[in-house]
Amino acid sequence: MHTVVVLALDGVVPFDLSAPIDTFGWARLPDGREAYRVRVCSPEPGGEVRAGAFTVRAPYGLEALAEADTIVLPGVAEPPDVLPPGVAEALREAAAHGTRIASICVGAFLLAATGLLDGLRATTHWIAAPDLAARYPKVTVDPNVLYVDNGQFLTSAGAAAALDMCLHMIRRDYGSAVAAHAARMSVMPLEREGGQAQFIVHDLPPTPAGATLEPLLSWLEDHCARDLTLERIAERAGMSSRTLNRRFREQTGTTPLQWLHRARVRRAQHLLETTAHPVERIAAQAGFGSPTAFRERFRRVVGTSPQGYRRSFQVGAGEVDADAAHGVPKGSY
Repeated sequence: MHTVVVLALDGVVPFDLSAPIDTFGWARLPDGREAYRVRVCSPEPGGEVRAGAFTVRAPYGLEALAEADTIVLPGVAEPPDVLPPGVAEALREAAAHGTRIASICVGAFLLAATGLLDGLRATTHWIAAPDLAARYPKVTVDPNVLYVDNGQFLTSAGAAAALDMCLHMIRRDYGSAVAAHAARMSVMPLEREGGQAQFIVHDLPPTPAGATLEPLLSWLEDHCARDLTLERIAERAGMSSRTLNRRFREQTGTTPLQWLHRARVRRAQHLLETTAHPVERIAAQAGFGSPTAFRERFRRVVGTSPQGYRRSFQVGAGEVDADAAHGVPKGSY
């Protein structure tokens, strides 16, 4: 039987701990037998670890890692730069013997601390991705996906993405039928449309207080639905296109048109969430030249289609703000 060992360190995130236990626990072979043996271990056998609002006592110690076919590293509340004594060594030794190791959410920090992710692509919760990239520059961090499978090493984004990754591993191990059954028991689709990008809050690039472009940025946000060219924006700013591009780079880190595209996507997201307007109308309200251009730009930034985004995030029809039907008031998103 395939043995999965979940390593609980102090401060373990309860959901990250329970998700693989339950998901692998639901998996059944065609003859009804359990597909996995799931164990929970900690640095000390029978040791207690804090897990949010409660305490967990793990029956196994690090010796269980040597017997695992798969090791899962849940996230912890404050990922350390240095792992508890013996943990990194045990994980590296297991990896040397071919054991599959997967991390959940900020558990990627734990896996990265072993050096096993060096030179590989990885993900984590989108809000923690910049920190992971800064702490471990040898790891290529992709904040837009639900999980990354490098073969022996896997990493997932936060919360529900743990279920996506576990179902993916079950399918790798036993095929789609076993994985589909586990997905049904977990009340999860076997595959979700889009990636983590659809959940990221795409803020506009920050502008330093007192920056000379502040009035122009405010005007652009209010008028992003217009057909605006670089020349028209430069005319509004009272400077040449070349100077405008240079000032934008200095004060926002991006170009005028890239900033405008991001503002338009944000407006489209708000309209998809709060109105029942067809995609074609929203494309025009958000300032895109055509529905095709809108769909392409939206998928590039958000990671899913406008309709897919709407299915995930639209409020009830009765909750739609009447003002939203005519645009997005400044400051409402």
